[in-house]
Amino acid sequence: MQVAKPVGRNASAIKYDILSALAVYGLSGDKHRHRSILRIMTLITTRYNWRTNELSIGREEIARLWSVNERTVKREMAKLRSAGWISVKRPAVRGRVAVYEIDLKQIMLDTVDIWPVIGTDFQDRMQQEPVQDSNVVPFQSKPAALPPQGEDVWAQVQSILHSRDPEIWSSWFQHLNEAERAGGLAILIAPSRFMADYIAQKWSARIIAAYSRVDPSVRMLRIEAAE
Repeated sequence: MQVAKPVGRNASAIKYDILSALAVYGLSGDKHRHRSILRIMTLITTRYNWRTNELSIGREEIARLWSVNERTVKREMAKLRSAGWISVKRPAVRGRVAVYEIDLKQIMLDTVDIWPVIGTDFQDRMQQEPVQDSNVVPFQSKPAALPPQGEDVWAQVQSILHSRDPEIWSSWFQHLNEAERAGGLAILIAPSRFMADYIAQKWSARIIAAYSRVDPSVRMLRIEAAE
């Protein structure tokens, strides 16, 4: 599945589709899901920049929008990061609030079960490849490698990462190996220091979110370079 970037001539329709999926997904769960989904929808509709994929907002302002205290904000944002829906693009520094990214693809993947509830037209539309506003014909790339198969935890994590984004998996995640997993910590090995540092900085939250679907006890991640 691909999610078209909500900009350009079809931007309004894409935004409505994403918000529709979120709303129906929220209503399909219990009161805790209702509240969580309403909160992220509030951030999207009031402060999210669709074009740049940036949510620039401080904890105090979020608390005001949600009518809660900052401790609740901290807890709720941690849950959204753990789910892979939100990640920190630039941390807060003195005089400037944090900038977050919203992973729209992960949101749509997590809401896929309720698409038929919205309608078959919605389901068909979401499963189509997005049309590019460009006259450039892309080169045909060679078939991507497939993730390892099996019932062990790391194979399942790799499969989840692949399903989210085969291109990123092929370029980065497929080169990782799990060295150890204990006490809530997973240690992964990358073939180079550059790759270890880059993945740790950019995609740690995504990997932990994948682990949470297989082994929820994993809450921390360390990526080391091979000797």
